[in-house]
Amino acid sequence: MNGKPAFLAWLVTHWLLQPSRAVRGGRQLLQLSYPLTGRLWASRIMDGETNGSAASGDQPLAPEAAEAVGAGEMVITEGKARIIFPGRNEVFYNPVQEFNRDLTCAVITEFARLWLSAKGIRAIVPGEKHAGKMVVDLSEGDMETVQEGVEQTAAPGEVCQGGLRVLEGLAASGLRSIRFAQEVPGLHAVIANDFSARAVELMGRNVQLNGVGHLVTPSQADARMVMYQSKAEKKPFDVIDLDPYGSPAIFLDAAVQALSEGGLLCVTCTDMAVMAGNSGETCYSKYGAMSLKGKFCHEMALHILLHSLDLRANCYQRYVVPLLAISVDFYIRVFVRIFTGQAKVKASASKQALVYHCVGCGTHHLQRLGKVTSHGSNFKYSPASGPPMGTLCEHCQQRHQLGGPIWAEPLHDMAFVERVLGALEANPRRFRTQDRIQGILSMVTEELSEVPLYYTLDHLSSTIRCNTPSLLQFRSALLHAGYQVSLSHACKNTIKTDAPATVIWDIMRCWEKLHPVKRERLSETSPAARILAVEPTGGISLALQEKSRQHQGKRKEREESARATLGSFPSKRFKQGTCSFGDQCCYSRTPEETSAPGPQPETPALDSQRDCSSLEDPGQPSTPGQPDAPMPELDPPSPLAP
Repeated sequence: MNGKPAFLAWLVTHWLLQPSRAVRGGRQLLQLSYPLTGRLWASRIMDGETNGSAASGDQPLAPEAAEAVGAGEMVITEGKARIIFPGRNEVFYNPVQEFNRDLTCAVITEFARLWLSAKGIRAIVPGEKHAGKMVVDLSEGDMETVQEGVEQTAAPGEVCQGGLRVLEGLAASGLRSIRFAQEVPGLHAVIANDFSARAVELMGRNVQLNGVGHLVTPSQADARMVMYQSKAEKKPFDVIDLDPYGSPAIFLDAAVQALSEGGLLCVTCTDMAVMAGNSGETCYSKYGAMSLKGKFCHEMALHILLHSLDLRANCYQRYVVPLLAISVDFYIRVFVRIFTGQAKVKASASKQALVYHCVGCGTHHLQRLGKVTSHGSNFKYSPASGPPMGTLCEHCQQRHQLGGPIWAEPLHDMAFVERVLGALEANPRRFRTQDRIQGILSMVTEELSEVPLYYTLDHLSSTIRCNTPSLLQFRSALLHAGYQVSLSHACKNTIKTDAPATVIWDIMRCWEKLHPVKRERLSETSPAARILAVEPTGGISLALQEKSRQHQGKRKEREESARATLGSFPSKRFKQGTCSFGDQCCYSRTPEETSAPGPQPETPALDSQRDCSSLEDPGQPSTPGQPDAPMPELDPPSPLAP
């Protein structure tokens, strides 16, 4: 039983924190640096005789802060917050989650702008290049009243009357709540709650260390009881953040009730083994849906969590509106707003779907649970009809697995994501992980919002045992066929498309004709043999084939400027005077040779990036852009070609 804790301690010490010894002021320190960011995280006094600690930032600790640090403790700096962390790891802290905390600060900031703009309050964040202008209606009210509304602003670190009430249900050291108080504008109060007495004690010290006692209030209680009590007292929270160690399932029922109308709920799930299909029955007991072990498992986990949130909210005539849902590292993170409306709740069944997943070729189909039909201004809600396919897969004749129900509507509010991206561009140095945040959010804006789940190129290729086409080629084929296609932030080499599975496998069959597999090695009952036994009705478009020819192991003709630049360098492979190509060599010549009398033969056009070793026989020059062997034409011609 002692082997596992010892291994975890070794892993944290030698891999995550990467210790390196240093000597400072006659005392031995342990410098802890985090490898993913390359920044100094903390410095810990190794001898137990001292009570001070060095901070993990570019500036040293203030004298009053150094006095607050006990023996064997370290100070961690993240964003604008500094927290005391005990050396024995008595309170949970994960440095990898800095991206999560940065993203949450960015999302809540934009949510605060929307929330406060309705009250005539403008949120200001230091460092922004341009502050958003507030649109004010001058048709109603006198000018004096409007002018007073325009001048009302909210900045980080200040108590905003009419601002957001925030609850962090599982605060641990209080780092996230302290960062909210120091970096998010428009806050009225922040409740940092934890069930551990040691965590609440440390939280109080950290609040005092950062001077945010006017905003952050530590609380020791069960997070569910805090939320239920707020509902009973009719003091709902505007923002609730749940980031537990494991599953948040036990907190979701209380969270959807404790939020105000249109409030923001932020939820993190780290039990990805359950949500990714390794334990489907456990996933059903926690989230009310069966998870599947497919290539799309990380995105399906997002759909499962949103389904669980909407299902619990429906019990109280409430429903969810997703703002952002991402899968990153070892967890998923969703941001949703909670509204109340009986008519909207009736339509929730049509937003859920079952997933039919083929165990052979990986093809998936979605079956909606409900259907909404409109009759003028009235709507009729009825069960959906199905299933969308037969008992066996039409492509490989294998059985299906049934998963879900899952959320089948868009994962993101694109307008809100654009607002977050715009705010990050206006304040480029706000977060340490800002480049990664902008990269992921940019991928999110390019995703097909109406297409749940995705395929992966490596899985499609491995199914029929052929080479993997490039992502550009496959996407071009789908676009030429008239379908939409995009990538997914949840996995690389993904294909999100509205094309049916028949078109996807037709493209793979045509690709296999260009890159044949040894069919005699395939079993007759294998998915590859059954898929390839069908002749394709469509394929790669002619435009894509021509583009493939241009890049099939050949190089383009060098431009005149590039050839002139290359001629100023001597050949590194052959010494001057020993090159067998003579004047056809594209590299520089000796002064004696260049100044020799007599007409010089014209240098032929040479392929770019070619030196003496790559030139062919001068008597048989190669033609740029031609392949070594002609590509076979598809027969019959592809109807997908334009």
